[in-house]
Amino acid sequence: MQDILFIIGGLVLLILGGNWLLKAAVAMSLRLNIPKIVIGMTVVSFATSAPELIVSINAALEGFPDLALGNVVGSNIANLGLVLGITIILSNIDVNRSFYVTDWPVMMFASALFFGFIYFDGEIQRYEGLAMMVLLFLFLLYLLRFQKTAVVDEMPEDDLPLPLYKLLLYLVIGGAALWGGSELLIQGAVGLATYYGVSERIIAITIVSVGTSIPELAASVIAVVKKEKAISLGNLIGSNIFNILAVLGITAMIQPIKVMDQGLLSSDIFWMLGISFLLLPLVFFPQRMRLGWKEGVILLGSYAVFLYVTLI
Repeated sequence: MQDILFIIGGLVLLILGGNWLLKAAVAMSLRLNIPKIVIGMTVVSFATSAPELIVSINAALEGFPDLALGNVVGSNIANLGLVLGITIILSNIDVNRSFYVTDWPVMMFASALFFGFIYFDGEIQRYEGLAMMVLLFLFLLYLLRFQKTAVVDEMPEDDLPLPLYKLLLYLVIGGAALWGGSELLIQGAVGLATYYGVSERIIAITIVSVGTSIPELAASVIAVVKKEKAISLGNLIGSNIFNILAVLGITAMIQPIKVMDQGLLSSDIFWMLGISFLLLPLVFFPQRMRLGWKEGVILLGSYAVFLYVTLI
């Protein structure tokens, strides 16, 4: 029971901390007169990936690398299978041309690079983490140079300049909540895994990854309910690109990540590649450049099968 409370408490702190950090980051960028598109693609993207990043770094440093890896792989599967699946069941979304020009190819390339780095030696080394960060930097440069709309542009509604004391307060409590939340989440996840006699990877790829995908799910559902700007497919793909290149890249540069549970290499990583690839035919068939409830059922069904296979 205590472990479940730790996990719930950790997730609540991560969600609150990420939100406070996001407010501070956007306010700081506005103070520095950085264009909104640049804020959306850099500052906001890093802030919304902060929960995954802090959990992964903390897990790797504390000697639980499978939590770090499972969190990222599971989050990427949940973003497309669960979050996108539920969103398009609730409301159709039209897909922009940038999907097949940049967003999807870069996500697949990042996923394939991650696969290549980890599959053969079971470890992401520091220099491989650096290569991921360089690729992310080049991708952001390309977006800023050639694309007018950001693939990961998630500017919040209340993007107003904050007084300096408020900005600093959000920054400090946001950072503290993220770190504290990650500590609680890791303790709870490891405790739960030990209690039920399953690996940390299983807990990470199910409970932890769904927890860190809750902000994306909440944002998507709220956007649908309010009939506001359609949550774009680009936001979720952008989140997946950041999870691989930024979260794993930065974590590996601080502490090389070694696979402990081989299930990650024999099953999970193939599910991540498969569900990422599945997006391409779904976007073009049966209705070109539109995702609706039928595609949502396919994605959600795929996610349910993934959970069943992983847990059973």
